[in-house]
Amino acid sequence: MANDNDKKSIDLTLTPDDQPEAAPAPQQEAEDLTDKDLDTTGVEIHTDESSAEVTAVEADYGAEQIQILEGLEAVRMRPGMYIGSTSERGLHHLVYEIVDNAIDEALAGYCDHIDVTIHKDNSITVVDNGRGIPVDEHPVKKIPTLEVVMTILHAGGKFDNSAYKVSGGLHGVGISVVNALSKRVVVQVRRDGNTYEMEFSRGKTVKKMEVVGTSDSTGTTVTFWPDDEIFETCIYDFDTLHNRLQETAFLNKNLKIVLTDEREATPHVEEFCYEGGIIDFVKFLNEGKDVPEAFKEPIYIEGKSDPDAPVAKMGEVEVSLQWNSGYGENVMSFANDIYTPEGGMHLEGFRTALTRVINDYARKQNLLKEKDANLTGDDVREGLSAVISVKLPDPQFEGQTKAKLGSSYMRALTLKIVTDGLADYLEEHPKPAREIVKKAQQACKARNAARKAREATRRKSLLETASLPGKLADCSVRDAELTELFIVEGDSAGGSAKDGRRRDIQAILPLRGKILNVERVGDHRAFSSDTIQSLITAIGCGVTTSAGDGGDFDITKARYHKIIIMTDADVDGAHIRILLLTFFYKYMRPLIDAGYVYVACPPIFGIKVRNKIHYVYPNGRQPEDEILRDTIQSLGLNPDDNDEDGKAKDGKITKKRKGYTVQRYKGLGEMDPKQLASTTMDPKTRILQRVSIEDAVVADRAVRELMGSEVGYRREYIEKHAHDARFLDA
Repeated sequence: MANDNDKKSIDLTLTPDDQPEAAPAPQQEAEDLTDKDLDTTGVEIHTDESSAEVTAVEADYGAEQIQILEGLEAVRMRPGMYIGSTSERGLHHLVYEIVDNAIDEALAGYCDHIDVTIHKDNSITVVDNGRGIPVDEHPVKKIPTLEVVMTILHAGGKFDNSAYKVSGGLHGVGISVVNALSKRVVVQVRRDGNTYEMEFSRGKTVKKMEVVGTSDSTGTTVTFWPDDEIFETCIYDFDTLHNRLQETAFLNKNLKIVLTDEREATPHVEEFCYEGGIIDFVKFLNEGKDVPEAFKEPIYIEGKSDPDAPVAKMGEVEVSLQWNSGYGENVMSFANDIYTPEGGMHLEGFRTALTRVINDYARKQNLLKEKDANLTGDDVREGLSAVISVKLPDPQFEGQTKAKLGSSYMRALTLKIVTDGLADYLEEHPKPAREIVKKAQQACKARNAARKAREATRRKSLLETASLPGKLADCSVRDAELTELFIVEGDSAGGSAKDGRRRDIQAILPLRGKILNVERVGDHRAFSSDTIQSLITAIGCGVTTSAGDGGDFDITKARYHKIIIMTDADVDGAHIRILLLTFFYKYMRPLIDAGYVYVACPPIFGIKVRNKIHYVYPNGRQPEDEILRDTIQSLGLNPDDNDEDGKAKDGKITKKRKGYTVQRYKGLGEMDPKQLASTTMDPKTRILQRVSIEDAVVADRAVRELMGSEVGYRREYIEKHAHDARFLDA
C-alpha cells in the first residue's frame, strides 16, 4: 500500500496563476526525503497508519484511569469538536462565534451596529450596541452571569424563546469556547448605566468583574488573543473575515458592520450595510455575469406563518432570485443567518415551488403544449442565482455543523410562500415570465443533447479509449482505494510518466493541448469534447450537471481515489491545471469534496554536484532565482560564480558553473523516467497538494470571474496582483 505522506492538506485557490505551496526544503534530495522532511511548517501531513503493526501493551484499566475534565478543559483537549479544526479555519471561527452573538441581538431588534477590529498583534475586538451580557448574580451559580456565560459550557439565553425569539446559537458553547481557546480575553459590558469589565485566560477567570466607568449606551465589547498553544497559526486573513462579514450584512437588512485592519500602515477599513438585504446579495452573486434586460431586477418574495400558528410552527421566509444567461445554478440557503450548504427543508420547498409554478404558468399560457413533457428542476434553475433566508424559533439541524436544516414544517411553509409569491409575480410581469419559460425550454433542449453526449461517452469501452494514441495506460490493480490516475500534460511527459510509473497502482492519461474552458461553454459542447470524454470515461464515476448535482455521477464508481494533475512548471502548465480544476469543480465537485483531487509538485531546478542531483522545489513565497541561490548556498557553493557555459543543450536550459551544473526543468519531458518517478510520482518521495474548497461562495465567484466570459474581472485581478508577476515563468 502506498504511503500517504504525500497528502498535504491545503486550500488550492482556484485562480489562473496558482503556484504550489510548502515544498520540502529546497536543498533536500528527492531520494533522501523522509516523513519528517515532508512535515514542513504550516502543512498538515496525513499519514496512513493502517498497515502499522499493533503491539499489545499491558496496562491497568480501573477507576483511576477514568478522567473527569472540569470547566472548559474538554474544549482545550479536543478543540476540533467545537470549532472544526485548529487550522486557519478554526482560528477564524472564533471571530464568527463572537459576531454571531451580536447578530442574535440584531435579530431580536436590539443591535444595528457591529465593529470588528484586527489589531497589530492579531488580537480581535468585536463591539456591538446590543443589550449587553447580563451582569447580575446568577440565581443558581451565585456568581455574575457574565462569568457563567464565559466559563461554563451550555450556558446561554437561547434554549427557550424568552430572551431570543430567533437565534443561530443553540448550544450555549460559542463565547465560552472562544474563552477556552484564547490566552487572554477581556470583556466589557455597557449596561444599566455602568461599564463592567472582566478578564480571563485559557478559560479561567483571572480578574473578577468590576465597574470601570459609566455609560449612557448598552452593548458588549470582547477582545481576545487566540492561544498559540492551540492553533497552527494565529494570523488572521483579512479577506476571509471580509467575505463572511459581508455575507452577514447582506442577510440582515440595514445592519452596519465595520471591519478594520490595524496591521497596515494606514488602517484598512471596510463598511457593509445593505438597504436591499438579500436583493443586494443576489445582485452581488450575479456580478460578472450577463443578466438579460428582462431579468435586471431580482424577484423578491417574503411571507410569514399564520399568526395563530403554535410557536413550534412559526417562521418567516425571505427569497430573492434572478436569472442570468449562464448555465450554472447558484442557490444559497440560510436558516437564522446560518449558511446551510447541504440545503434542507427550506431548499426543498423552494425548489418544488419554483418548478411547479413555472410549469403551471407555461401550461396556462400555452407555452408548453399538451404533448410536451414538463420542464425539470434542472431546466428551470439553469442560470439561476437565488438566496433563501428563513427565520424560525427552534431550528433543527442535522449534525453539529448545522449544514442541513431538518425542521420539516419549513418545507411546507416555504413551498406555500414561494408558490403564492412567484405565481403573482409571473401574472403581473408577463414579459419576464415568458423569458423565464423560454430560457428553461432552451435548457431542456441542451440537457437532452448533453444526455445523449454522455450516453455516447458511456458506450465507449475503456478498451476503445485506451487504444487511442497517447491515451490511457491503465494500472493492473482494481482496488480504487489503492490506485492513482496521473493526468499529464503532453505526449513527451506522458511517455516519461508511463516508463517511470508503478504499473500496478498508477495509471497515466496524457492530454494533447488544453482542454475546453467549461465555464464558458454549455454542457452539450463540453461533453462533445474528445478530451473531456476521455477524462469522464477513464475516471468512471460519471458527471454532475453544471449546477453541481443530478447527472449520472456516482462517486462509488470512481476507478481511482487519487486523481493527480501533473503539468509543466510554467505558465502553460498553470493554465492547463486551472482548466482541469475548473472542469472538476463544475462537473465532478464531489471528487474535490472527498479529497480525491491532487496537484503534483515537480521540481523546478536540478543542481548536479559531481554525480548527485539536488532538486529544488517552488514554495509559493519566493521568486525562483532566490530559491535557487538559497539552495546553492546551503550546499556550500557560490551562486555568483560566472557561467562557463550558458548554452542550451538538447533543448534543455543548463548553466555550468564552478563545481556544479544547474538545469531548469521547464517541462516534465526534460526529466528522464527515473528522475520523474523519484521527484514527482513515487509515493515515498513526492509532494502532492490536495485540492480543497474552504468557502464555496468565494470559490464559485473566483471560477466565475476568472474563467468566465467577462474580461474586466481578469484585467482587474491582473492589475491587483501585478506585483506577483515575478513568480511567473513565461
